[in-house]
Amino acid sequence: MKVAYLGTGAWGFCLASLIAAKGHTVISWTTKKELADRLELTREHESLPGHRSEGDMRFTVDLEEALEGADIIVESVTSGGVRPVFEKVRTLGMPNCPVIITSKGIEQKTGLILPEVVVEVLGDKARDLIGVMSGPSFAHDVIRKLPTSVVGTGYSPNAIKAVLDLFTTQNFRVYPNSDIVGVCYGGALKNIVAIACGISEGLALGMSSSAALMTRGLHEIRKLSQAYGAKQETLYGLSGMGDLCLTSSSLLSRNFRFGHMLAQGLSGKEAKEKIGMVVEGAYSCVSALELSKKAEVAMPITEMVSKIIYEDLDPKAAAMELMQRTIKEEHL
Repeated sequence: MKVAYLGTGAWGFCLASLIAAKGHTVISWTTKKELADRLELTREHESLPGHRSEGDMRFTVDLEEALEGADIIVESVTSGGVRPVFEKVRTLGMPNCPVIITSKGIEQKTGLILPEVVVEVLGDKARDLIGVMSGPSFAHDVIRKLPTSVVGTGYSPNAIKAVLDLFTTQNFRVYPNSDIVGVCYGGALKNIVAIACGISEGLALGMSSSAALMTRGLHEIRKLSQAYGAKQETLYGLSGMGDLCLTSSSLLSRNFRFGHMLAQGLSGKEAKEKIGMVVEGAYSCVSALELSKKAEVAMPITEMVSKIIYEDLDPKAAAMELMQRTIKEEHL
């Protein structure tokens, strides 16, 4: 097949290389000409040194070239970039092929999960074409072909099958799951908890604190996700607990690293600048709180993370505030 791959960050490069290694022709699109030229020349992403792209993989800044004759479209841009990118796609003609989302987040202002954003842009007729791939996976592991398990979901059985067929390899295992809402909420909300765990690590609060944050964070994720139609069991699977455990325990995680920097005294703005890339947990945190208020769901960890990022609340004061909350019976 010809695959139009939108986005050439480390994650996009990694997955595009995986697909090309399976024998597909991949045209990777980016808005950055210098990046496209460098990747075309070196076949190596600066964030993944020592790992060259495999198979028939090309790079372009011409979106029309990438989309022309595509049998499938895959997206790996930022949460905030999904809408403008697919608005560009729509101006070039409505796609009549599967569209797979690999980004994780909740759009600000609308509160939509990312496949809903694509449906809103492309129209409801495109709904059955849209699939999502999500789960615990670092580009550094996948590019090295280390054993990885994720989830494939979509609005239709055919979309789910497209995800599984495209990505499954001997080392990259994709489990089908029909709960697209749960998969997307799990993938987006775990980034916020990962920031909290990074703060905890940066403050040297210990592993016990991190374990509590992950557990209570999963509780917040489940409550909000179920309020918007997710299945509880999905949040205890790969796209919920699995992704949460990975992202909340390693400096390879951008969100965890961002939280660690906040604990070191950097402001939200300074930490974002030092990371140099979009921190999806900081982005989705805004929408998560708005959604929680609408659903009347308490999310104290998310609230504290938001206050630290956007109101310069001292991380130590936030930790104390969480510990002083009224104790209620644990209910999961």
